[in-house]
Amino acid sequence: MISTAIRVARVGSAAELAAAALVMLGFPCLMLAALIPSVYAFAATAAVTYLADHYLHRKGSYLINRLSKVRAGLSIRFLIRQLLLILLLARMSLSGNLIFYGAIACFIAFYGLQAPHGALVTLIRNRRRMPVATRNVDLKSRIRIPDAPRQGLLQRSAEKMLHLDLAAVTGLLVAAAVDSAVPGFVGIGVTIGLGCLYVLALVPYVRGRKIPPNADTVLAAVDDWLAAYKPETVLYFSGSKDSAYQVNMWLETMEQLDTRPLIVLRERVILTNLAPTTVPVICVPGGVHLMNMDLSTVRVALYAANVGKNIHLLRVPTMKHVFIGHGDSDKLASVNPFSKVYDEVWTAGRAGRDRYAIADVGVRDDDIAEVGRPQLAPIQTWQGVPQGRIPTVLYAPTWEGWDDNPGNTSILLAGENIVRKLVKADPPVRVLYKPHPFTGTRSADAKAAHQRITALVEKAGAERASDARFTVDAAAQARAQAELTRIEARLAELSGSAGDKGDEAEATRDGVVDVARHEEIARLRAEWDDAYWRSFPSHEHRVITGAEPRLYDCFNVSDAMVSDISSVVSDFIASGKPYAVTDSAELGVEEFKRQNTAVRAAVILSNGAAELGGLLDAVRDPSADPLAGERGELKRYLLGPDEPKSIDQFNTAVADLARKAEIRNAGQESRAAGVAADPAEAAELTTALPGQRTSTTGDTDGVTAV
Repeated sequence: MISTAIRVARVGSAAELAAAALVMLGFPCLMLAALIPSVYAFAATAAVTYLADHYLHRKGSYLINRLSKVRAGLSIRFLIRQLLLILLLARMSLSGNLIFYGAIACFIAFYGLQAPHGALVTLIRNRRRMPVATRNVDLKSRIRIPDAPRQGLLQRSAEKMLHLDLAAVTGLLVAAAVDSAVPGFVGIGVTIGLGCLYVLALVPYVRGRKIPPNADTVLAAVDDWLAAYKPETVLYFSGSKDSAYQVNMWLETMEQLDTRPLIVLRERVILTNLAPTTVPVICVPGGVHLMNMDLSTVRVALYAANVGKNIHLLRVPTMKHVFIGHGDSDKLASVNPFSKVYDEVWTAGRAGRDRYAIADVGVRDDDIAEVGRPQLAPIQTWQGVPQGRIPTVLYAPTWEGWDDNPGNTSILLAGENIVRKLVKADPPVRVLYKPHPFTGTRSADAKAAHQRITALVEKAGAERASDARFTVDAAAQARAQAELTRIEARLAELSGSAGDKGDEAEATRDGVVDVARHEEIARLRAEWDDAYWRSFPSHEHRVITGAEPRLYDCFNVSDAMVSDISSVVSDFIASGKPYAVTDSAELGVEEFKRQNTAVRAAVILSNGAAELGGLLDAVRDPSADPLAGERGELKRYLLGPDEPKSIDQFNTAVADLARKAEIRNAGQESRAAGVAADPAEAAELTTALPGQRTSTTGDTDGVTAV
């Protein structure tokens, strides 16, 4: 019952649901207390509504947003409480008392202060929102960006301002209870005085040297930095908050480029969720600002996703444009017809090239380059199950996708069968369940299946903990846990001193990475991962969600994997370990293998998962593994050769394409120089060959800036 209410109300916990109920029931109770009238009942109920409301705001509850949509927003709730207090005073026959009129005047004046307060907060936030936000870009030496207001002034400012009425409300209730106007007027004075001080504290930040530079100044400073840095290779990305992983997977590759790299983002939310990196990052939300930015030294632009905003950079002819994607799989997204707009498409291995040929979506074979997958370098090659440890099987299903195709995920039809057979396997194995982060975001059925699978794993883990066959080295685990605590404390300390700021202007000014700190964090994260796996028994079943440990870390501690058609399978093949893929759409083994290259060396599971025994046999006795040779061949086909290393292949591809861009640009310059003597012909050529910059008020080649 409670879980259903939580799901319907879209709250995160029973406590949040209880707080919402208290807010909803509190106001009718306040009215009842005012009508009775009862000062003490009113005071107690008001306290409950204040606390419940504050709790919901602190939790960022979805219900807060919904209340605003039905005209029961924060200001209205405070106003109703104040009106009910005035009703209470009237019912207590205080309507002829001076304190009654003082209360009315106080609340009118208090709401009069809301307008300048809200206007100042909005103005400060707007002025401190940069047209271009950056990381690892030195703007401090080029423009003056003043310090932000103290965080307490702007964070949840409306809630703080409204809560200043507490003094007046408390004073008026005390005055009504003791039949003396003094406490009421004291409370009124405190509320109005604090409100005025809050407004006055904001005023300095909208005038003089506390105002950040305007957009033109900031953009000129960025162009000045670009002219000095001379970026050569750009990673361009646009997307939603949930898609930040698609750009994060390329950060280490960008750091290893032989050319000067730059990351260009289009949404502030992506910048907020970008993983730490040493590469310069520029976030340009405005299309016109991007199209007017000086990227004349860039020769190669890399795109990790096919999105509409790509057009704002694709229109630049002086650089070559490459689709690199964010994973290699047999899904339709891997052969998107939009890919033909790029100069080249880079795939991991021969399989990607063949996919485009089979799909026949307009991408020419000559425009495809095989560059491997540099991100797969951390994946370790399998050497068999370590002595003294039971095998570990990773179940890493993908999410339900945007439609109800049964082949999207195994969670709905096969997930419980897979996990149930694994936890009951004899000889035993350990199960790690790591679902896709999007699981259950679209489909309630998928969310419910995920919850049932989680319950299965947790129940099996509890049963194994009491099984005498499995021993635990408590001392070793305690040491690992202590090490985890130490590492996490140090990571928190480093993160706190990293200059991460909620204020965009300050973050842009101070967001130059400390390389030594960045390297220490990378080292600590590796140590954390090692300590994490030692902090619990090697036989313990585990549900793993969240960013840490990462998927590749789970690959490295596993001896086999069960998954679905996704890039996870292609990546896991790099380990050489046995794997199984579920044919949830029930195509049949041969048709399933024909349609999906990555499963050609897999154990194919039906929805009943009866074939899991073949996977477990291969793990327990690698010498009798019938698919080992096929996995080796498939690895080369999907991901390319082991030598040269993928990052070397990637750098070579970047260099080759940059050379093509230089040849093209030199040819255009030669052509322009050859006709310069004829003004009419030169003008015609100029019109035919658009440059990178366009007027912010003129034509943008039919592109609407966003």
